[in-house]
Amino acid sequence: MGQVIQFVSRSERERLRLIQEARAIYDSIFPPADPVSERHDTTTIGRAVGGNVESLS
Repeated sequence: MGQVIQFVSRSERERLRLIQEARAIYDSIFPPADPVSERHDTTTIGRAVGGNVESLS
């Protein structure tokens, strides 16, 4: 009870997918300099909604 479901448009989902794909391609061409601190696609894109940051991963 009390859960809020946020609508994410198809175009927004496609935009996020394209960003993730481009980031993967970039990382394959230019690998991170420090393999120890390499992120494993855990980066999320957040958007402030009403003062709160929500993850859109």
